[in-house]
Amino acid sequence: MSSFQLNLNPLKEPLGFIKVLEWIASIFAFATCGGFKGKTEILVTCPQASDNRTIIATFGYPFRLNQASFQAFSHVNVCDVNWKSYVLIGDYSSSAQFYVTFAVFVFLYCIAALLLYVGYTNLYRDSRKLPMIDFIVTLVATFLWLVSTSAWAKALTDIKIATGHRIIQELVPCNQEVKCYFGSVTSMGSLNVSVIFGFLNMILWGGNAWFVYKETTLHSPSNTSASHGQGGIPPPTGI
Repeated sequence: MSSFQLNLNPLKEPLGFIKVLEWIASIFAFATCGGFKGKTEILVTCPQASDNRTIIATFGYPFRLNQASFQAFSHVNVCDVNWKSYVLIGDYSSSAQFYVTFAVFVFLYCIAALLLYVGYTNLYRDSRKLPMIDFIVTLVATFLWLVSTSAWAKALTDIKIATGHRIIQELVPCNQEVKCYFGSVTSMGSLNVSVIFGFLNMILWGGNAWFVYKETTLHSPSNTSASHGQGGIPPPTGI
């Protein structure tokens, strides 16, 4: 195996430059999703009372909403109701964790690929296996970005519904004597951004597939045969 020799020229080519963009986009993908924290607020009016009390349910990654229970700010049973026994509806951890875990693996793969590009350039260019492995991984990653992002986008839509106005209908005390009004829910703009970066990653990996393909033996023989065809008679083998 050849020794490490730093060569930044591959970063100036589409193969390396797009890999840097993929590395950055993967960071935004898992950071905007995995770091989210939010809450849903509901205003409660007790029987024979005119003032409103606020109860909240805090949720976040990995979005196991069925474990997010309600509670009052003062940690007392508002309207003599044990709100901790009531939770949000749904468990979306599978889609969220699949998306974030895959983004982290892509992040690590981009680091390894960039080290190979800039540190072992000759080894990568002269090898037949490494470019082919890189090409296969690129195709698989493109497909998995599509699958994971689509699943996460669907889960995000359901999360918005489960933490929105509809939660009032699911709370049993709100359908009895207690009057409940939807207060607010934390903005999910960062989660929308995570979906955008998921599809952006898919586009980047899909576009980079062509440049990786050009490094494989699937593309090289056509160039070699063309050069021989233009040369006419091959040179003599010896005297």
